[in-house]
Amino acid sequence: MTNKLKNIYKIFGPGILMATAAIGGSHLVSSTQSGALYGWSLAIFILLVNLFKYPFFLSNVQYTMATKKSLIEGYATLGNGWLWLFTVLAIIAAVVNTAAVSMFAASLFGYFIPIKLTINLLSFIIIFGCLLILIAGKYHLLNNVSKIIMITLSISTILAVIMAATKEVSVVEDFISPSPWTLASLGFIVILTGWMPAPIEISSIGSLWLKSQMKQESINFKNALMDFNVGYISTAILAVFFLALGALVLHGSAYEFKDGIAFSHQLVSMYTSVIGDWSRPLIAFIAFACMFGTSITVIDGYGRAIAEAFSLIKHNKSANNKSVAIWTIVISILGFLIIVYFTSSMRAMLDFAMILSFTTTPVFALLNYKLVKSTKLPTDLKNGKFLEILSILGLIFLFGFLLLFIVYRWFPTLLGL
Repeated sequence: MTNKLKNIYKIFGPGILMATAAIGGSHLVSSTQSGALYGWSLAIFILLVNLFKYPFFLSNVQYTMATKKSLIEGYATLGNGWLWLFTVLAIIAAVVNTAAVSMFAASLFGYFIPIKLTINLLSFIIIFGCLLILIAGKYHLLNNVSKIIMITLSISTILAVIMAATKEVSVVEDFISPSPWTLASLGFIVILTGWMPAPIEISSIGSLWLKSQMKQESINFKNALMDFNVGYISTAILAVFFLALGALVLHGSAYEFKDGIAFSHQLVSMYTSVIGDWSRPLIAFIAFACMFGTSITVIDGYGRAIAEAFSLIKHNKSANNKSVAIWTIVISILGFLIIVYFTSSMRAMLDFAMILSFTTTPVFALLNYKLVKSTKLPTDLKNGKFLEILSILGLIFLFGFLLLFIVYRWFPTLLGL
């Protein structure tokens, strides 16, 4: 029995890493605020977004298992223009996302230490800690850390929801829950959609993790698919659980939301004020584990992706370990400099990254779909009828939503605004 559990544990890798990278800003912040602002109204929408994006994230498993190449190598076969587009977007996302998630993790880390340190110093500790784990342990240590974080996070979040469901929350008198289905809420919906369950470029990063895993151990499609599905489905379920925390604890309360990093402190305080002050370490640990795991995987993933992209552009071959290490360090340094010099602009930069992710999602979804369709895949890797229909519906949803946002943002008169 013990050996069987060990074998099952070993199967999980890139799918869990993707889940760890995904559960950060989109879950802890956006999902929680969805529940806090709109109650349960967006629960079905969140599940639909995860469903419609599923085929395009799955393509990393299909393409990499069939070709033993990453999706980024696949983009290169479509032309250098697509590869350069991916590279530029990845660099922007890497720097902004590294700064944002590291600073969020640093703020939460402040709960665990007995002395007060500046956010800059705390951020340095987080980023340096991530680098130590990545450089010392490479893929193997990252893989194990991510599994522990996901297991702990899942159990802790479910327990927190159960505890919140048993408590009575005082609601503001005559409170009327606002509807998210208005044009005024479109900006929030766009940010939620862009990072739910994660930016689409995480699929290409997932293919790099899978490729790395395939070099170190034998893995078949069945195991790779199970790993991906467990990770992806876990992110969808946890998104609803975080929404449930917001809906059960915060919806209809008198709390006013704070922006940026201040929200991390408010998040812990609001939960513990209802669940009980004894739960402060638990809630703080849930949030910190979530953001620290995201920080590690974001730094590692984007380091791999950018190194791979530049190596393909310059040398037409995959990146070596030295190149990956260099880019991982460069991203960490640039992310820390953003924290030091642009802390006051972090919220604006984060919103920019989320909107950028939203607008590019349909493009990379189409690219992933095109790669899977144009590659000769073994029968067990091909899209069946259900996945084919879901892919088409997903593309219609993503491009349609993007068109609505473009009209809303730049041609509001067409909507009568």
